Amino acid sequence: MSTEASFSSLPEPTSAPAAPAAPLAPGDQATPGTPGTGETVCPECGGSGRISEGSCCPNCDGTGRITVGIGGA
Repeated sequence: MSTEASFSSLPEPTSAPAAPAAPLAPGDQATPGTPGTGETVCPECGGSGRISEGSCCPNCDGTGRITVGIGGA
């Protein structure tokens, strides 16, 4: 009797498809969801998503929020 194990019946490992990366706004320091980051109010528009004359804020792309690093050493 052989003591060798047979692994030929095991399924092949598969990798999960990569999630599409969220688009970065110019004011973002990292992709949303990156460990060590958080969402905050855009300092350029104060969270409104608009700047003077009602145009879209170029820093947050009109969302009023940006992703920044938190904590630090």
